[in-house]
Amino acid sequence: MMQAQLAQGHNPLLAVRDVSVVFGGIVALNGVSFDMRKGQILGLIGPNGAGKTTLFNCLSRLYQPSSGDILMEGESILMRPPHRIAEIGIGRTFQNVALFPNLSVLDNVRVGTHSRTNSDIISDSLQLGWVRRGEAEINRRVHEIISYLELDAVAHTVVSGLPFGTQKRVELARALAAEPKILLLDEPAGGLNHEEVHVLGDLIRRIRDDRHMTVLLVEHHMGLVMSIADHVVALNFGRKLAEGTPAQVQSDPDVIKAYLGSKDQ
Repeated sequence: MMQAQLAQGHNPLLAVRDVSVVFGGIVALNGVSFDMRKGQILGLIGPNGAGKTTLFNCLSRLYQPSSGDILMEGESILMRPPHRIAEIGIGRTFQNVALFPNLSVLDNVRVGTHSRTNSDIISDSLQLGWVRRGEAEINRRVHEIISYLELDAVAHTVVSGLPFGTQKRVELARALAAEPKILLLDEPAGGLNHEEVHVLGDLIRRIRDDRHMTVLLVEHHMGLVMSIADHVVALNFGRKLAEGTPAQVQSDPDVIKAYLGSKDQ
């Protein structure tokens, strides 16, 4: 009831409405609903097989829900193909880094600006003035993001030769280059050491504050989620188990039983 009142008062930026996904008789998601407010960092947690990645893939349009709807600023996103999801302001990173290994950091980040350009092959070949101005703006934005994420020193380095933690930062830079309204982060702490996770947490908060982004974080690292999320949704066996502030979700008996386990986790 409280949530319904909240939803009426302020339209959510993203609304997941009773989403179910069935793969050949296996129910991966079962009637999941939640709202994301503008400027929020929302943590999506749950044990392996809980449905986190399935939901994430519905949001980025890699999967089609069997039923339910996903609304971005009040409009369903379900008719959009995956390659047109960036246009409405949804950007994402991947659990396993999905960069172009033989391109430089600069060129990988530049790929992220693609959804925001209006040029076409004829205009490009004629080098029309507005295309040149657009290119200059893209170059400015790409260099600004590379500096923002402290990647200047490796800007011209081929990404395959970079440490994993740095590659993750390059992927984040590419997602930011599309200027998304919602940034979907898929297990960003995976493969990082304790110090790198701490730095990542500060960085995600800074991105939200500096760049006015809303962040959906799917993450196994409970310390990271609980330290930076404003709101947490816990899934288990495809259903929503609990929802609320990190403190509320952490102390929920069902969540403790399903996921958190011992107190020192």
